[in-house]
Amino acid sequence: MATDVITLITKDHRTVESLFERLKKQQGDQKATVAELHALLIAHARAEEDRVYPGIDAHHSVEEHKQAEILLDALVRSQPGTPEFRKTLEELITSVTHHVEEEESKILPALKKSAGEKRLKELGKAFQERRAEELKALSVPKQAKPTGVPKQAKPSGATRAELYEQAQKADIPGRSQMGKEELAEALRHAKS
Repeated sequence: MATDVITLITKDHRTVESLFERLKKQQGDQKATVAELHALLIAHARAEEDRVYPGIDAHHSVEEHKQAEILLDALVRSQPGTPEFRKTLEELITSVTHHVEEEESKILPALKKSAGEKRLKELGKAFQERRAEELKALSVPKQAKPTGVPKQAKPSGATRAELYEQAQKADIPGRSQMGKEELAEALRHAKS
């Protein structure tokens, strides 16, 4: 599995795009998908700002992150299915799509050109670590597991975002379309 920062960032971009598709098509639990999108975009932005952007000219990208955060907060507060939700979602998709296109056509190619393979892997590791910290901080606190229940039957205390990240590391196909329980099941099978 590639661990260079460019691959990791573009992988997140594709995940965000699949979450947008789910929201546009009104598939699954919309509130849960919005929560997952919120956690992923915030963690991704913080990791880029703290670990990737220092040393490169990315002021404009930081401004785009701030704009996306404002729209994300509005989306979290709005009710799925309402005109406000749809309008905010469209604005967020437009904003993030513009940012992704700019990042993938200008910033990442410039970074690839200026940094060697070793540096890209170092940045990838730093990006992953910072992203994981943010995802952990943004997740719902884990509930205590009930006692006396066999290990496989205990509900997973991990959030869907955490399970998704584990599935990403395990390279489980179709993970972006899976719900929390499906991810947990796929991870159990991958480990056995």
